[in-house]
Amino acid sequence: MYDYYIIIGIILLVVLLAVLKAGKKDVHLELNKLVEYLGGKDNIISTETNLSRFKVTLKDVSLANKEAIQKLGAKGVVEIDNDLKIILGPNSKQLKKYIDGMK
Repeated sequence: MYDYYIIIGIILLVVLLAVLKAGKKDVHLELNKLVEYLGGKDNIISTETNLSRFKVTLKDVSLANKEAIQKLGAKGVVEIDNDLKIILGPNSKQLKKYIDGMK
């Protein structure tokens, strides 16, 4: 009798893990795309984070694809001179680490 409960528990656990893994985005791939949408790593001069905001200073802001950045999940993109302020949420710190590691 208890064997059935254990087997059902294991099956439910496997299904739960499969659903969680399927719902999880490939963050590394998205960070690569975001760097590409910013005009590439050579276009990025400096980065800053402030809570959910990610500020990036670019050599040429016209190379940035703001629409693609928003489609990737940014809640907003504001351009001021050669700076882009992107509202990313909790991924902003991870993106800063990723870009700083590329240089």
